[in-house]
Amino acid sequence: MTQSNIAASAASLSPSGGQQSAGATGPGRLGLWVMLSGTFLVVLDFFIVNVALPSMQRELLASAGTLQLVVAGYGLATAAGLITGGRLGDLFGRRRMFMLGLLLFTLASAACGFAPNAEMLVAARVLQGLAGALLQPQVLAMIGLAYIGEGRARAFAAYGLTLGLGATLGQLVGGLLIHADPAGLGWRSCFLINVPIGLLALVLAPRVIPPLANNGNSRLDLAGMLLAAAGSVAVVLPLVEGREQGWPLWSWLCLAAALPLLAAFAFQQRRLALRGGAPLVAPALLANGRFVTGLLTTLAFYVGNASLYFVLALYLQQGLALGPLASGMVFTSLAVGFFATSMAGARLARRFGGKPPIALGALVLAAGHALQFVNVAGWAGHSHVVAWMVPLLLVQGAGLGMVMAPLVSTVLAGLPPQHAGVASGVLSMVQQASNALGVALIGILFYGRLENATDTAAYSGAFGVALVYLMVSALLVAMFHWRGTRPSVPRL
Repeated sequence: MTQSNIAASAASLSPSGGQQSAGATGPGRLGLWVMLSGTFLVVLDFFIVNVALPSMQRELLASAGTLQLVVAGYGLATAAGLITGGRLGDLFGRRRMFMLGLLLFTLASAACGFAPNAEMLVAARVLQGLAGALLQPQVLAMIGLAYIGEGRARAFAAYGLTLGLGATLGQLVGGLLIHADPAGLGWRSCFLINVPIGLLALVLAPRVIPPLANNGNSRLDLAGMLLAAAGSVAVVLPLVEGREQGWPLWSWLCLAAALPLLAAFAFQQRRLALRGGAPLVAPALLANGRFVTGLLTTLAFYVGNASLYFVLALYLQQGLALGPLASGMVFTSLAVGFFATSMAGARLARRFGGKPPIALGALVLAAGHALQFVNVAGWAGHSHVVAWMVPLLLVQGAGLGMVMAPLVSTVLAGLPPQHAGVASGVLSMVQQASNALGVALIGILFYGRLENATDTAAYSGAFGVALVYLMVSALLVAMFHWRGTRPSVPRL
């Protein structure tokens, strides 16, 4: 986002700006709900498929690698297009791009629901992810422009809560839909439920979301977009497919190409900025040490976030032979813990000197993973494992809520206004790319430990290895956040 864009956006927030019809208080509660519906759908669809994976595998005869692509392909496509999606909002208007993204996401969801085979499902998921990349960055930008003061703080808090609820409720919603089996659709209803929600939001959006100023003079950085997408794919695709195919030559070549591609992206962005162009990521933004540390914290958190839901769903259904509904009900415990600490976020922040206790939440999360590891190892193959899992998931959910709900506003706090739009896009990209990368990495560990065994003990061992990975991820979150927020010591 350029200086002129910020100036136009500021004008849209003023009473005389003319474009912000809702005035200083923002577009109202219904407008916020419609905005957040886009984020909720994008996040929900990353996680709702977890509880449907076993049903998909049986009906479509999909391999383990294909299952990972159903999850990671969606996240990777979203991550690869998020910054470009944000720039398109700058160029053509955020409400317009929000509605276009919502329409394409709804159509892609229908394509997923009616996919005749696993290959078409993966392709439709990639299209769905690209539509999400156009839709999601408009939400953060619209909130930042449409609200001011305490209204903006509440809207950002609602955004963080939406991220968490989309993730934690996804499994329960998916389990309920598969159990209800409307019209005999089974797992397909997990995608088709998006169609009526998307259509309703499309009808309401032009009525409750004001038109916000955009900068039509900016240009789209096509070279940067292609380099960023190629670098992301070169990292995640071989990690998802390489293990199952025996690590063929192409997988190593992709991984070897990832670093040069990302280095070329950084060089191209710096060169474009020096020439007075409009790079996807302003180099000055990445020179902000606090923001970079925030991105590292986000990376460490989200490589464990989607991974937890992925392996937990497989363990519950394939390892413990629970049905989709029973599995979704177990996930409810995680959602309750998340919701409790998310709603208590303001009180927790006051107790800890006005700052959200993200590092403490990460330690609570790590402790929950550790206790769950002891539970799974101690009760492997015994029915008691589920009975103990439920209260421990409350602890894990509480840790997730303490971290996820305030993380967005914490990372974006204190940035200069000229970088606000781009910073939101970069943060969203890191979230989605980390989700995809986490599923790829934990898939290597989980399926590598499982090998070809299908008994409960083998699944318990695989899930235990995954929990160790998740503990490391949570501890890294605590370390990065503590390093980023500790006061600097003046040199004598």
